[in-house]
Amino acid sequence: MTELALVTGGAHRLGKTFALSLARQGYTIALHYHSAENEVQKTAEEICELGVPVYPIHADLADVSAISSLFSTIDSISHTLKVLVNSAAFMPNGNASTLSLEDWDMSLDLNLRAPFFLAQEAAKRMTDGGLIVNITDVGAQKAWSRYPSYTVSKAALESLTKILARALAPGIRVNAIAPGLVLQSDIVTPEEWERLINRIPLKRPARTDELTSALEFLIQNEYITGQTIVVDGGYSLV
Repeated sequence: MTELALVTGGAHRLGKTFALSLARQGYTIALHYHSAENEVQKTAEEICELGVPVYPIHADLADVSAISSLFSTIDSISHTLKVLVNSAAFMPNGNASTLSLEDWDMSLDLNLRAPFFLAQEAAKRMTDGGLIVNITDVGAQKAWSRYPSYTVSKAALESLTKILARALAPGIRVNAIAPGLVLQSDIVTPEEWERLINRIPLKRPARTDELTSALEFLIQNEYITGQTIVVDGGYSLV
């Protein structure tokens, strides 16, 4: 039976790069998306061009009941779930004085609670073993005052990675990848992006293939669990 990989937030940005990488490795792709309706069809077409099946699945992962529905769809796909990449995330811009309750809750619900319940459901189906990879952030080890809920959620996700690694061993491995600067977001101005790049020891953002190679490494090396691979060009040093 063909092996299946589920990528959350897989329609665009880093989630898309992870989905394409897994497709190139021969996995059938369950392509989760929420608000990226315009991007999901294009991404699905790119995956189909690689010669593997793809199943776009819409779900609001901040709603726990939607996670159950997502896995009902997974169960209807005649492939064995082998890899889960928790890439969906929310990063609101607001300091400790201005961040709203709604943005705080959304960050924790999507960035932390959802990966836990996704892992819980995935583990039930990974009866012959599997790999769960949480996409965290170099910011998990920083004190980013402009992004308090995001930073807290990613730091907690790294802690959760270790907890799940112990709980789900030996059959299921759980690791994390912590990117640094890769793709400029809409909430960062070009001037701020350039300033951040110049602070990095390697003086450039990561290429997406430098992120996906970390995922490929975790798939290939079956003696790694509970670890966070930091791919940040030295950003964590400054």
